[in-house]
Amino acid sequence: MHRPASSAAVIPAIVVSALLLAGCGPQPGTTTPTGSPGGPATSATAPPNDLRAATSLPASPEAPGSASSSPGATTDAPPSEYWTSFTTADGQLTFDLPSAWRVRDPAGDLPEGGGAFAEVTNQGGKPLATLRTNMATGSTCLERYPYSVLEAHELPALAQNGPAPRFVFETRGNDTTPGPANTPAAAYGIASVPPPTGDSACAIFHFFTWPPTAAMFGAFYNPENNVTPGAGSLPYLEQAKKYAETDEYQDIKRMITSLRPAG
Repeated sequence: MHRPASSAAVIPAIVVSALLLAGCGPQPGTTTPTGSPGGPATSATAPPNDLRAATSLPASPEAPGSASSSPGATTDAPPSEYWTSFTTADGQLTFDLPSAWRVRDPAGDLPEGGGAFAEVTNQGGKPLATLRTNMATGSTCLERYPYSVLEAHELPALAQNGPAPRFVFETRGNDTTPGPANTPAAAYGIASVPPPTGDSACAIFHFFTWPPTAAMFGAFYNPENNVTPGAGSLPYLEQAKKYAETDEYQDIKRMITSLRPAG
């Protein structure tokens, strides 16, 4: 099944109606170096308070809110050797990321009311994941599709008086039965909904319970952003499966599964 590449990650309208209630405070998030492993997005022009993660090169004088340059090498480090950590502007959540990646935390992009917004891009500026909190969500399962779960892990640090949410990389559709129309049918992120059972599943719904409502941290697989070497001639779902074998995906998984309460 060939699926056109989407220029940005989107939330399936037939499955979820997400009203973004959150806003960012005027202060940027903060980043600090770390060497310990941890476990849909749109491209935008970087705002004035674009946060530049640390690099492994000698540091230039730091701007307020930027990361320091201390490397965090470990003996069993995954592909990106140097990592830093980022805390959301509201001070509620922290996650680790490769120091060469960037975090955009544009205050004012969301309605007022609290919460956080952070877009993570790779060193080439391609969006890889978006973190948003204080979201109102709802879902209706209008259709079911063949599915596959490429990877899944529980995240007990994010549990909220119930089962722990899961990091999951999953697909919808196959060569004979396409997934949802006009919507990317592969995505990685954190989900609180129970895992699918049987031979079919509703469209992808990657949201997790986080006070006061819900949050998301992930993205739909997009071949324009998630480059999969040697897979350009393959159908979309085959590219997604190949992407799960790349170093970049391993870094994304480590980043998302490192999400935890700050402090």
